[in-house]
Amino acid sequence: MTRSKAKSKKPGGVDFKKIRRKIGKKLPPPKNATNTEIKSKAIVLPEQSVAADKAGLAVNKKGLTLKELLQQTSHHNAKVRRDALVGIKDLFNKFPTEMKLHKYAAIEKLRERIGDDDKVVRRTLYDLFKSVILPGCKEDNQELIISLLMAYIFNAMTHLAFDIRIMAFDFLDLVLQFYPPSFSSYAEKIFQNYEDILRKNQYFSQDKGKLKDVLAGLIRCLSLLPWNKGETNLVDKDDNGRILLHAFDDDMPISSNGFSHIIKKLRDLAPVLINSFLEFTPSITAMASIEGKSFGCMLSILHGIDLIIRSFVHGADKESESPSLEGEPNGAMLDITISSLLLKKVFPLFPLSPAHHLSEKDYNRLVDLNMAVAKIFLELNEWIYLPPDLLEKYLEFMEHALFGKVCNDAQSDNAVSEKRLIQLLLFIPKFVSRGASHWTTRLLQAFTYILRESKPGSLLKLACLSAIEDMLTPIQAMLSLEKSNPENLELQEYLMAWIAELPLLLIQLGDKHPACSEVALRLQLHIGQRALSNSSLACMYDDIQDKLKIFYCTCQGGGKKCSGPFVRLPRESQELSLCCLYYFSHLDLPILKSIACCCLSPELDRSVLFRIIEIIHSAYREGHIKIADHLSIFITFVLRFEVSPEGSSGLKSVILCQTFKSMTTLLCSYMAQIGGNYLVLNIIEKVIIDHILLKPPLDNSCSLLRMIVTVDSKPTRLSEQSIIVLGSYLSKYLIDAAQCLPEDYDEQCKSSTQLTSVHYYLLPCFFLFDRCHKLLNLVLKNMGSAIAESSLWPMSDDYTQHPSNWLVRVNAVASVLLLIDKDPKMQQILSSFKEGVDSIIQNVSSLQSSEKISMTIEEKHKIKCTHDRLKMLLR
Repeated sequence: MTRSKAKSKKPGGVDFKKIRRKIGKKLPPPKNATNTEIKSKAIVLPEQSVAADKAGLAVNKKGLTLKELLQQTSHHNAKVRRDALVGIKDLFNKFPTEMKLHKYAAIEKLRERIGDDDKVVRRTLYDLFKSVILPGCKEDNQELIISLLMAYIFNAMTHLAFDIRIMAFDFLDLVLQFYPPSFSSYAEKIFQNYEDILRKNQYFSQDKGKLKDVLAGLIRCLSLLPWNKGETNLVDKDDNGRILLHAFDDDMPISSNGFSHIIKKLRDLAPVLINSFLEFTPSITAMASIEGKSFGCMLSILHGIDLIIRSFVHGADKESESPSLEGEPNGAMLDITISSLLLKKVFPLFPLSPAHHLSEKDYNRLVDLNMAVAKIFLELNEWIYLPPDLLEKYLEFMEHALFGKVCNDAQSDNAVSEKRLIQLLLFIPKFVSRGASHWTTRLLQAFTYILRESKPGSLLKLACLSAIEDMLTPIQAMLSLEKSNPENLELQEYLMAWIAELPLLLIQLGDKHPACSEVALRLQLHIGQRALSNSSLACMYDDIQDKLKIFYCTCQGGGKKCSGPFVRLPRESQELSLCCLYYFSHLDLPILKSIACCCLSPELDRSVLFRIIEIIHSAYREGHIKIADHLSIFITFVLRFEVSPEGSSGLKSVILCQTFKSMTTLLCSYMAQIGGNYLVLNIIEKVIIDHILLKPPLDNSCSLLRMIVTVDSKPTRLSEQSIIVLGSYLSKYLIDAAQCLPEDYDEQCKSSTQLTSVHYYLLPCFFLFDRCHKLLNLVLKNMGSAIAESSLWPMSDDYTQHPSNWLVRVNAVASVLLLIDKDPKMQQILSSFKEGVDSIIQNVSSLQSSEKISMTIEEKHKIKCTHDRLKMLLR
């Protein structure tokens, strides 16, 4: 076999060369591919100063302006938004004017964060509004601020995220805290949103704290309704007695214009609250302890129901009421569903009682809940008459509560707190106004107990005083109708016990609780005003006089005066106390002396002193004070007033002196108005003469003499014995008065205050000398005898023998005679007694030439000058 012949290769090139590639190796780019790589280089610029561009601008600690911070509040990063809000707070605190200039722009931008997705951002925004923005905008256009915020708040209330909805209610509550009047413009929409959120109770099952916060906001809104404001003041204003005094005036007409549509919203809201309360009830009664948040929610729910009931009772528009088919006003038809729910589901549960033994804390919480339910029942009972058996149960609970015990078990000795009792006290006057019954007596007995046991100055004491104020009218009406009724006699005994407590309370309060003192005094005044038309009430009112003495002045041993609480009370309370005095049918001398002692206190204001004198004189004119007691008090005012008390400075002494002179003028004016000057003089003559013998201070003596001059006549009606006593006393009195002048007064002090003061002291004497020339003759003789015997007062031997003292006396006698001679009328009278004047001159001359007294050349010269001055009188 032959081998096959091999094929021959044809010469030439290859069209497509096949390239073998390894698996996994990247293919090279095609030759015609476009290079898309971009290369760049950094541009380096000189560093710029940002601080230089912001010179003079308000920036926070990070150097950001308000505009930059507001822009960052919309940043996509939550941390940046939060830091921006913190920066705005820092900037507003450092630059308050920045907030005043840009507040509206800032609020307009910040309101967008109310519905922010981040919880921390929302809380930071809340703190910013609460601590900086809203407090700083109180003086600005509130309507504009509210309009900027409310739209975003309402929008957040409908957000899908539950936390954002809850936080929106916090923002609403914050706005209403700062701008309560804005509530009325949005009330209907606000209550609608509260109803919607409270219906979502499944969201609150795990976090009751959020429910409690929502309920707190609802309570604030309900409290802003006009008919609920008195209730709010009663609970919240613990430092203002006047608010508490009028907190029970629930029957006053309240305008409900603009709020009638809200009543319908409340009718829809109340069943939601009632159902929420019923959902909590099993856990409270079955469990061994009461959880704090659940208790807070239940108490807030009951408070909300109570305010809604008040809205139906007191908020119905009286003008729109018309009788319905059942004889009820239309306002009652609004709450027929609510009252039915309460009667069927809530009231039968009362009192809530635990299935297990509770701790003291949990027990008190249960008492709080029962108190709240009882208050709702009693509030509703004011509008519709509830079943008698149910009413009996609640009244018994009220009685036990007032006595401090609310159940009969082992823990019945737990006292009920003041705040709980205040809520129940306002219903006692309303129940009493329905007429006397066995329950009226029982409740008043419990009320009297709590009145006596409550602490002075406490809220509970204030509430008791306000309740007495409200019970005066119905009790007085019942007493005037059937006096022989045994139940009415018990009412009279309780009223007597309450009135007797007032003076004791005023003394216990002192000046430490001025608000409570004012309430007590206002109540006392109202009782006194009513006593004018009620003899039995007048007797009760008069009986408190003796207890009131310590209120005005307390006299301690050793004659030391101690002013009572009256002196340190505010001016308004002092005026109330003084007005109370006017309504006593008679003012006895002991209380008048206590009042006079109070007037002598240096702490008492001058205007109050004059007001006291005016009130006393008005009471005298009405026949409430005997004339002898009236005049005796006037003399006490003058006699015991200290013009220059120990430790008083010169200026203070001058003020007291002016006050004393004005008081004396007022007293003399009132004495002149009494009439029958001869009778008045007979009453005061012996008293004043006896006090003059005790040598009172110069100012007091002058005022006593002015009193005698006021009621004396010409010729004088003074007795011979009084003239003799005055003749001896006035010689010493005039010399004392003349010693107020300097030695060279005639040349340098013609218009000085010293000369005016001396004339004030001498003027009463001039009147007496004009009315009784014999008195002037006695005075001249006593002055001459004093110089002749070289003894005017019973001084020590050293004093009487010292020549300088004799010079003072001789100069004083000469000054008196010269001052008398300068008065034209007295000069004419003095000319009739030249013998007396000559005797004085001769005695001075004898003293000048006496060898028993050794005198210097200067002293002899002064005696000679005095002698020459006296000689001029004879010319």
